[in-house]
Amino acid sequence: MTADPRAALDRFVASLEAHYNAVAARRSDDDPAVDDAYDVLADAFDVYEEAVLQEYGEVLPFALAEDDDESDDDEDDEDDDDADDSDDDREVVVVEID
Repeated sequence: MTADPRAALDRFVASLEAHYNAVAARRSDDDPAVDDAYDVLADAFDVYEEAVLQEYGEVLPFALAEDDDESDDDEDDEDDDDADDSDDDREVVVVEID
């Protein structure tokens, strides 16, 4: 069953605020509250995206980056030997909106 788009939007906005609050109150580089807020935010985005698509046939101008599992992990490990490993599973996607 598809979520109500308005309710999904409210949840998405609330999860953005919760993520911001977790980041602003971060106690360490690997604070589990930030990781949890990240996961909730990603899930809320997916629900909102699906609700808008199902209800209105509209797609959003951006998408979450997909994890490529182990295929990129080997390459990333070679390139990031000296880098901080706390955010290995996160990828930033830049989207230009006209």
